Amino acid sequence: MNYNYGPAGQSIGFDGLNAPETIANNVVTSFKSALWFWMNNVHSVMNQGFGATIRAINGALECNGQNQDEANDRIQLYQQYCGVFGVDPGQNLSC
Repeated sequence: MNYNYGPAGQSIGFDGLNAPETIANNVVTSFKSALWFWMNNVHSVMNQGFGATIRAINGALECNGQNQDEANDRIQLYQQYCGVFGVDPGQNLSC
């Protein structure tokens, strides 16, 4: 928990270590936490393709041959959403 909740709490002003449930119970804190995570862990790799975002968010769970079905499902959904919005999904879709 300290990897995310502690630093997020320090940054946006809640006790992430002793009261991580604050994220689930407070919509403003929940949104701020999601935005904090995105800006600190994902934003900087967006230009490297969708696969880099998977690695940044769920790399330990879905990359390097782990849970390949989950990663493939995520990629398929991403491609579907890109199709709905009429945008190119780009290169480097897998981690």
